[in-house]
Amino acid sequence: MKDGHTRPLTRSDVTSAVFLATHRATLVVIEGSAAGSEHVLTDASYVIGRSPTADLSFSDEAMSGSHAAIELTANGYKVRDMGSTNGTRVNGSAIEAADLKHGDKISAGEHTLQYLLEKKERGGSYDLSDEF
Repeated sequence: MKDGHTRPLTRSDVTSAVFLATHRATLVVIEGSAAGSEHVLTDASYVIGRSPTADLSFSDEAMSGSHAAIELTANGYKVRDMGSTNGTRVNGSAIEAADLKHGDKISAGEHTLQYLLEKKERGGSYDLSDEF
């Protein structure tokens, strides 16, 4: 629309919305000072970093202010390094960008986050037995 406040949905927007309606994606911190915290992903993008303005902010001197981005695509989330000083790793391998799969471990600074993906059943509950 041309009212300056709305925009038409693109195919990517629609397929991303379908992904969120049918899946539950979570980042669980498994190493670092924030170990044990869980972040349910419901938005199209997140910035991970030590900056207080980062969407997922960590007290971690080895992490850049804006270290990595988690971004929703039609097929799920991906992680992208944002030019961090110490780099971003997925399952131990340095990456510039990588599609995330259930169980992947993202290392940024002294923190490791595990990506968990659950497929929602039609009734609204989650099916933990599906493999991705």
